[in-house]
Amino acid sequence: MTLSLVLLLATGAGLAVASIYYSQPMLGLLATAMGSQAQGIGLVPTLTQLGYAAGILLLAPLGDRHDRRCIILTKSGLLAVALLACGLAPSLNLLLAASLAIGLLATLAQDLVPAAAVLAPASRRGRIVGMVMTGLLLGILLSRVVSGLLAEYLGWRSVFLLAAGAVLLFGAAAWRWLPAFPVSSSLSYRALLASLLALFRQHGALRRAVLAQGLLSVAFSAFWATLALMLEGAPFHLGSSVAGAFGLAGAAGALAAPLAGQWADRRGPARVTQAGTLVCALSFALLGLQPWLTPQQQLWLLGLAIVGFDLGIQATLIAHQSIVYGIDPEARSRLNAVLVVGMFVGMAAGSALGSVLQAHWGWQAVVLLAVLSSLLAFAVRLAGSGGRRA
Repeated sequence: MTLSLVLLLATGAGLAVASIYYSQPMLGLLATAMGSQAQGIGLVPTLTQLGYAAGILLLAPLGDRHDRRCIILTKSGLLAVALLACGLAPSLNLLLAASLAIGLLATLAQDLVPAAAVLAPASRRGRIVGMVMTGLLLGILLSRVVSGLLAEYLGWRSVFLLAAGAVLLFGAAAWRWLPAFPVSSSLSYRALLASLLALFRQHGALRRAVLAQGLLSVAFSAFWATLALMLEGAPFHLGSSVAGAFGLAGAAGALAAPLAGQWADRRGPARVTQAGTLVCALSFALLGLQPWLTPQQQLWLLGLAIVGFDLGIQATLIAHQSIVYGIDPEARSRLNAVLVVGMFVGMAAGSALGSVLQAHWGWQAVVLLAVLSSLLAFAVRLAGSGGRRA
């Protein structure tokens, strides 16, 4: 497991997951180009997200049944084709179909993370998975910034066309340097899908990881789903671009992911999850001070809180992945799929709850939800502290 191979996997994970978010800053340009109403063009990111969720359930478990190298190469080629189709789409219907395909195939990222866990020695698994997750997280954080700039100066089609070329280059590099992977399961496809629920029922460590990470996802999604609305109102009156710029503060958390993995290797991932959930709760609690600060001080506090809770969430995720991958080496893809699905459920719930709370009781109600969700995640991790890897 060389450094160049780790960087290759991290790059691929970042490029794959970034494909889900390229369209979000360009919806206005897409609506103009397609002559569509805002409601119609809004289906582009919606279908991409739904495709990703469906791909996690339907495609990610295949990594336990087939050689991951073949899956990674196949998805890379098909994802490049889907991105190319988006870039050349002459109508909204074709753009929507290609967006759904992008979501399904962007689950390539969830093949690369388990691949890193398989190739890494047990003593370094947390650190190596953390490095690959850094690439994935940077892909999420930087995709909107990159697509917005490219779309403004080169047009929206250039974003998808350049992304397709980048994924093709990754696929060529993976074909050259990625080794073959042993098949760990002989289950049929139907049995693989059925085993997801069986794994969840069988392993308490998996249930605790899903519940705790899902609760953190509730807090995370509630915050980001309402931040732009809060900044548009008094006393800030700032545009949505400022809310997007705050996302760059989360890069600090992404870059710290390998350190969290290294700590998990040395001290045990259970301790990292406890520390990470507590950091999240404290970071969100800081936002309760906003009513007593000036607008400028509130913006600085927002940036500090974002760095803190993003660091806590990513550290907890890395530790949870270390726990999950250690449960059953023959089911790593399926175990990862269960964890990621739990995160998506938490994100959906957080977005819905945060919007309702913001509309009826204001921003501080959203902050309270984030604090309580983080504290519940901390309680889940304390309850599962019977072992270093629980």
